[in-house]
Amino acid sequence: MRAHLHQIVVDCREPKALVRFWSQVLGGDPVDRARNWSHLELPGFARLAFQPVPEGKAVKNRLHLDIAVDDIEAAVTEAVRLGAAKVGEAVTDDQGSFQAMLDPEGNEFCFVS
Repeated sequence: MRAHLHQIVVDCREPKALVRFWSQVLGGDPVDRARNWSHLELPGFARLAFQPVPEGKAVKNRLHLDIAVDDIEAAVTEAVRLGAAKVGEAVTDDQGSFQAMLDPEGNEFCFVS
């Protein structure tokens, strides 16, 4: 069997708000759908979708997005302005640098360079 990645789905309390945060970070136009779903169409990438769930986030994600940026510090400043939170300090190792972040609903992601 050969399959392809259609979309990545994020459980969240407020899909309409969260899709707008991610559209500011990644680009693209937010799309609100039936049953309170929202998504972003990202050129060259799977759709990033947000589905409503009644419960809040309780544990660490098992999957997160690494988002490549030219300037981690500038990306962090802008993401915090949009409602994200910084987790710890930036880390540099033999693979490069990264900064762990939380989106407005507490989902982990990293800026990498």
